[in-house]
Amino acid sequence: MRVLLSASGTRGDIEPALGLSLALREFGAQVRVCAPPDFAGRCAELAVPLVPMGPPIPALRGARASPADLLDYADRWPAAQFDTIPAAAAGCDAIIATGITEIAARSAAEGLGIHYRYASYQPTSLPSPHHPPMPRMPGDQPAPAAIGNRLQWEIDALGWNAQFGAALNSGRATLGLPPVANVRDHVVTDRPWLAADPILGPWPDSPGLDVVQTGAWIVPDERPLPAELESFLDAGTPPVYIGFGSMRVPNGIAQVGIEAARAHNRRVLLSRGWAELALVDDLSDCMAVGEVNHQALFTRVAAVMHHGGAGTTTTAARAGVPQVVVPQMMDQPYWAHRVTDLGVGTACESPAPDLASLSAALDTALSSTTRDRAKAIAGMVRTDGAALAAKLLTDAIS
Repeated sequence: MRVLLSASGTRGDIEPALGLSLALREFGAQVRVCAPPDFAGRCAELAVPLVPMGPPIPALRGARASPADLLDYADRWPAAQFDTIPAAAAGCDAIIATGITEIAARSAAEGLGIHYRYASYQPTSLPSPHHPPMPRMPGDQPAPAAIGNRLQWEIDALGWNAQFGAALNSGRATLGLPPVANVRDHVVTDRPWLAADPILGPWPDSPGLDVVQTGAWIVPDERPLPAELESFLDAGTPPVYIGFGSMRVPNGIAQVGIEAARAHNRRVLLSRGWAELALVDDLSDCMAVGEVNHQALFTRVAAVMHHGGAGTTTTAARAGVPQVVVPQMMDQPYWAHRVTDLGVGTACESPAPDLASLSAALDTALSSTTRDRAKAIAGMVRTDGAALAAKLLTDAIS
């Protein structure tokens, strides 16, 4: 069996696709991944063949990327997919598409006459009367509560058509395929996969979609922590981890987070991330790190303060560590609410919280009640989501 996985976005979007790639390989499949060229190194680490798709994305990093940059990148993305995916999928038995800007994969599968499956990493990108669509771009505000979920999803479909309709149908024409009237429903299909944990991100039964929830797709990480980091962890009480991954976070958030942790007599481990966060002084109670093994690290910290990405939320939940979520965009408010609802942490409403609100959030996260609840939930989080998806695909193709 030969499978092509198409993925777009940042590290949190690519890593689950690599998790599925490794699981499929265990089932004897030959797998290749279409993704931005920025992830060539990560794919090489895992020996997963990469077919580079689209331009590099350094311009989207951190504070240097404006909403206009992001919108322009998204607008150009379908053409890059049509230029890459049909050729990359030649000889394959299936294409798996992930992410909310995967526009060309189903058309490529249709043109080749092979199996197609769409997978979402969060419930909020799948239409349901039980939740509204997630904001799609930085700065987008949720619709007023008076607008019901059904109407919001109708508006969401119009947005997909406006942004991607011309590009999709132009690409389909080059493949000799008829035009599509509803871009979102064409991409998602009526039987998508939901690669999110059923405890953390449950799917409420919804008419029109037969969602198959596999659990999150995780790459097991066996890398040791750097020696300097090990020394810091061993030198005192467990620190508060502060990191926002690939998010463009407001200026000053690192300082406020450090001050809030210090107000609770906690040390700080600051992840630089794409925002290039920096320490505010040279005191020994704080350390800054780059990309490290979160699966190993999170079991050794007192709390994880983060942006609420699906991957970070799941990794922290698996580690049984309390969370403070400061959501910035897209599905992150959803995960912030889930963390709060489950009692494994709390969230800040503002993407730029002040010292008082972050301190209050840490009060909750560092309490014994939250710590005990986080440990209890950790034992319920599935670890076999990628293996389940690999078996489903193998059975479907067989």
